[in-house]
Amino acid sequence: MIPEKYIEIIKSGGVVAFPTETVYGLGADAWNPTAIQKVFETKGRPSDNPLIVHISDLQQVSDFVEEIPELAQLLMNTFWPGPLTLVLKKKPAVLDAISAGLNSVAIRMPSHPLAIEFISRTGPLVAPSANTSGKPSPTKAKHVFSDFGDSVPIIDGGSTEVGLESTVLDLTSSIPTILRPGFISKEEIEQVIKQPVNITTKAIASPKSPGQKYSHYKPKAAVYWLDDKSELTNQNTLYLLQDAELKQSNIITYKGDLALMAKEIYDRFRQADVDGFHQILIEPLHKYTTHPLHSALQNRIDKAVEK
Repeated sequence: MIPEKYIEIIKSGGVVAFPTETVYGLGADAWNPTAIQKVFETKGRPSDNPLIVHISDLQQVSDFVEEIPELAQLLMNTFWPGPLTLVLKKKPAVLDAISAGLNSVAIRMPSHPLAIEFISRTGPLVAPSANTSGKPSPTKAKHVFSDFGDSVPIIDGGSTEVGLESTVLDLTSSIPTILRPGFISKEEIEQVIKQPVNITTKAIASPKSPGQKYSHYKPKAAVYWLDDKSELTNQNTLYLLQDAELKQSNIITYKGDLALMAKEIYDRFRQADVDGFHQILIEPLHKYTTHPLHSALQNRIDKAVEK
């Protein structure tokens, strides 16, 4: 049972960090413009970066969206609660701060039991990742504390299960389009809705989804894709590889387990800074293009690498 004090903070217009199955979110009342502004200020988040509304009950969807298309209902029935966000046409009552002034709203139902309990007691919440804007998303309570200290109350739910932000699917366009890849893959969505799905990760001026415009997920250590695996001797470098014959404390191998890599990637980024590594070199994922998590991991690492 979540202590009542956290519920009261939300109801009084404050913010609380809480765990979801993806990453920790910075929760605030989705109907309170002052609380939402506090989220932007706390994170240092640009105001044109839209927020995702988190709900605990399917009936709450109709409070935010004009209509629930048949495809949306099918996807909700299949993947909710879970790491899939749907972008739908919003009702006029939805605050512009949530949608960055667009006529759409992003909404999802998380599956973490603490998240469901929290939202069921507070009402719908906006909940961007509970980190300073641009940094790696938090997958542990200590990551949130590292960014905000005592200024943000934290509901500690341990390590998150997925480790990457939700898949965002836009259903307002003529063809369903993934705006941010995540744990739910393009192929899984296509199997359910029985039609093609587009995917776009290009930066755009007026994003419908978080992760479409700004630099994200960057640790202080410089992140690069590894060009040559024959040289793994730099002790100031953390190596994230799929296979390696060398056994060194600064070499982490995943052997094609992209689910484990996804769960750990932000923690590895943050720990590299704590341990004083100057750079992080990551073995390309070319051999794993058919893996359901390939697109999501490729996307997050691409956004973290030095341009």
